[in-house]
Amino acid sequence: MKENNKIAIFEQKRIRRERNEEQQDWLFSIVDICEVLAETDRPRKYWSDLKKKLTSEGSELSEKIGQLKMEGSELCENIGQLKMKASDGKYYLTDVANSEQLLRIIQSIPSKKAEPFKMWLAKVGSERLDEIADPELAIDRAFETYLKKGYSEKWINQRIKSMEVRKEYTNELQARGVTEKADFAILTDEMTQAWSGKSVRAYKRFKGLHKESLRDNMTNAELILNMLAEVTATDITKNDNPQSMAEHKSVARRGGGVAKSARLQYEKETGKELVSSLNALNIGKLEEVNE
Repeated sequence: MKENNKIAIFEQKRIRRERNEEQQDWLFSIVDICEVLAETDRPRKYWSDLKKKLTSEGSELSEKIGQLKMEGSELCENIGQLKMKASDGKYYLTDVANSEQLLRIIQSIPSKKAEPFKMWLAKVGSERLDEIADPELAIDRAFETYLKKGYSEKWINQRIKSMEVRKEYTNELQARGVTEKADFAILTDEMTQAWSGKSVRAYKRFKGLHKESLRDNMTNAELILNMLAEVTATDITKNDNPQSMAEHKSVARRGGGVAKSARLQYEKETGKELVSSLNALNIGKLEEVNE
């Protein structure tokens, strides 16, 4: 599949899309997906019938599609449609779905072209069940995946250690009632801003990232500072037992503050900036910095 900012090409067919920066995800034209996979010359009718079928089966997908949000959209806050450019050059409203919803839709399309997607989903589901039974398998698969992407074993070991540190911090948060992903994201943003001087979004933009994991695009030094912030926040959480979100934010900033002090000392001693614009696309240079 070839891609650009507005169009993805699958088997010579256009699939229109828009970037949802708030959710760090893509919104795809559902009728384009239906046209390609169902091989229909009436994709809007096909999608209309499929929506009814999903609803009759008890699926909440069609309702959730209507709840998508895009920051800065010219449409209303809660949207299920976007104006997208059609083949006649004009813009029309069309139903859109994010990545997760799109995969659910693909599961419901009886098409040979959809089979590769369905087989992949079944494989992912099977692997996830195996990992629940034996968590070490998840670590092994992560190691193999990073190796295939070109990372060094040294970097991978550091990255896996950072996952362990992150998990310990989130466990402490969950023990005190912080369970929502949005709250985790808020605290991560507070901590990242405190030690790096950049919000998560700004940090990603600095590295030229979109949906990609920020940690997967950090140098060893950046990973170490991020871990120092989370280790510190974890220990402060254990000692102070914060309960409110305001208290957790304060702890996150304090943890980030410890890492900031280390960053400033590093920069003073080495004469170079620790926060790097390098990302995984520059693996060679990333590894140079890691060394």
